[in-house]
Amino acid sequence: QVQLVESGGGLVQAGGSLRLSCAASGLTFSTVHMGWFRQAPGKEREFVAADMWGGTSPSLGNSVKSRFTISRDSAKTTVYLQMNSLKPEDTAIYYCAARTTYRLRIDDYDYWGQGTKVTVSS
Repeated sequence: QVQLVESGGGLVQAGGSLRLSCAASGLTFSTVHMGWFRQAPGKEREFVAADMWGGTSPSLGNSVKSRFTISRDSAKTTVYLQMNSLKPEDTAIYYCAARTTYRLRIDDYDYWGQGTKVTVSS
């Protein structure tokens, strides 16, 4: 059974850093595409980052590409989202996602975690 469990969220002041983790199980981690999304109150879900083709093709959304980094540790079957220079606008619930095949739509994933909340204070 596929499970994605996010952790690492919390309260941080603007300008600070957090590292989110997503522990994956039930997947062939060497080949799956992993993604991070976020949803702020009253807003639609937003693409944050992807770590596709077994981690060989990382990408970041335009709003975070200068501040965030996605990576994975295959031995731990865990994907990370390093978030630096956090802004109040980054406040959201962050979700980890996985899919076993490539699709053009960046939000088309098969499996989702339950999210971890990030709050950035001004």
